[in-house]
Amino acid sequence: MTTMKTTSPILVTGATGYVAGWIVKGLLESGATVHAAVRDPKNKEKVKYLDSIAEKAPGDIHYFESDLLREGSYRDAMAGCELVFHTASPFTTNIEDPQRELVDPAVNGTRNVLEQANRTESVRRLVLTSSVAAIYGDTADVEKTRDGRLTEEHWNETSSLEHQPYSFSKTLAEREAWSIAKAQSRWDLVVINPSLVIGPGVNPMGTSESFNLIRQLGNGTMKTGVPNFCISVVDVRDVAQAHIQAAFRREAKGRYIISAVDTNFPEMGRVLSQHFGNAYSFPPFTLPKWLVWLVAPMVKRSLTRRMVSRNVDHPIRCDNGKSIQELGLSYRPMKDSLVDFFQQMIDHGLV
Repeated sequence: MTTMKTTSPILVTGATGYVAGWIVKGLLESGATVHAAVRDPKNKEKVKYLDSIAEKAPGDIHYFESDLLREGSYRDAMAGCELVFHTASPFTTNIEDPQRELVDPAVNGTRNVLEQANRTESVRRLVLTSSVAAIYGDTADVEKTRDGRLTEEHWNETSSLEHQPYSFSKTLAEREAWSIAKAQSRWDLVVINPSLVIGPGVNPMGTSESFNLIRQLGNGTMKTGVPNFCISVVDVRDVAQAHIQAAFRREAKGRYIISAVDTNFPEMGRVLSQHFGNAYSFPPFTLPKWLVWLVAPMVKRSLTRRMVSRNVDHPIRCDNGKSIQELGLSYRPMKDSLVDFFQQMIDHGLV
């Protein structure tokens, strides 16, 4: 496996984000010069965690103000860069207008960054953060695959603005990226498709939906029980490593499912309970599907009965073989990721 080298600066969009923080850390510690595209470089509270890493690392960091929806706003940040990591995209389920809050930023932001790559002669490779949400919409979809597992060949064909709008936005954004990439030949596109990302953040006060989910497993929100939502998870540090390997391994190509283990909410609660004991209100048992289906719309607007029907008690199986073989990844155990994540929340008074 040959390795690409670059002395050029490296652009990371959404640099203060959950996954991006670990990518920036890895790059700085390798001695790279990072162009960090952020919404507001003057917001010292947001950038202080990256500044702290940069102070101790051999690499350098330079901030650039950028806006996903403003054409040309990545021009200065991308100037002179051979490698671009496009991580910036919304991840939330608490939304009023899915088109405006999810689809437009994801699709138009991706188009904005990739079209800037077309205008920037120095760019040779762009690594895009997508999601397994672009590979499947509901775990019921897995049953329709040839051998009951998800691979990079699969695409989400069941999500829409009305059903699983976040997954729909990730699917549209990735399809747009491939369309733009295939229309030119100077730079190549590699796509990272992580499952649910967990593990400690470079910024311990992160706002990713991952923080909300793991916090709710222990803060009493699910003290009456938890649905058997089946899900695959992966450590944020492994996701960052996957991005870096995808950027620097010359033979890397196409899409990569980045996922450590296939699990479910009750099992995640059990792992936390076994480690932290009775100090926190972890889910004591699994709620029956019929009950979850019945009360879902009353509990949370985004938790529809269709979502319950198509995800609760439907097992998931993600094939991570390509990432192991081509990117050389080895995955952390889920216990380590969950315990490190929850302990960070305890240390910072978040649970």
